[in-house]
Amino acid sequence: MAHAVLAPVSVVIPCFNCGLTLQRAFISILRQSSRPAEVILIDDASSDNTWTVLKGLEEAYPGWVKLVPLVQNRGAASARNAGWVVATQPYIAFLDADDAWHPEKIRIQLAYMQNHLDVVLCGHGHRMLSGVDTQPDWVLVHGLTEQVHKGSLLMENRFVTPSVMLRRDIRQRFAEGKRHMEDRLLWLELVLDGSKAVRLGVDLVATYKKPYGATGLSSNIWQMTLADVYNYRVLHAAGSLSLWVTWLLMVFSMLKFVRRLCILMFWRGRGDQ
Repeated sequence: MAHAVLAPVSVVIPCFNCGLTLQRAFISILRQSSRPAEVILIDDASSDNTWTVLKGLEEAYPGWVKLVPLVQNRGAASARNAGWVVATQPYIAFLDADDAWHPEKIRIQLAYMQNHLDVVLCGHGHRMLSGVDTQPDWVLVHGLTEQVHKGSLLMENRFVTPSVMLRRDIRQRFAEGKRHMEDRLLWLELVLDGSKAVRLGVDLVATYKKPYGATGLSSNIWQMTLADVYNYRVLHAAGSLSLWVTWLLMVFSMLKFVRRLCILMFWRGRGDQ
């Protein structure tokens, strides 16, 4: 692919029945001012035309686009891990098939990580766009970069997955087969293990659906709550959380469930669903 020097980044995109949205995500990669060295597309046993779309991209960009087919549907966590296995670059950036990146995302985030080699996990802000064909192109406003400590990360998820860039050589992975809050569990495992995580004060990714009540995994807020509780139990079993902190966090998760349910009912009451 004729382009300037490619960035040492592997982009990993799990794909399940995403034939209608993948082009938008892929175009946002093509629009990067600093293009990644490779794009890895994992077909999670889709039942629509996703594989045809993926093959078309592979043929259009041979060597740059890599396909990983999964025989059985295993969920986004396992799909990302499968892409992680074949990644060759020192940094991995995750993008979901229904989201899109700002053109300066890789340039800004990679530069930060290369200048701060002690950082293992780097994320940033996001915006929700309403137009299905709208690409992120807003004027960037840079705020403060903050280190995300375990206290704030335990209280809320500070990183949406398509904002995250990681070092490829870390030992932790997404929990195989986990279908809810698997990203949050990995971020917590890293930070509680002593890895340094930062959040850049700039919005570099666009999402296109409401966080609760929309289609997709996040529509089931009860399952998300149960997954959050499960995460705390896993962390406690690993010795990362004390028993009393674990119980407090479980209660806090239930309170967040009630809040999310109220938000969902409000949207439905307005006729947004």
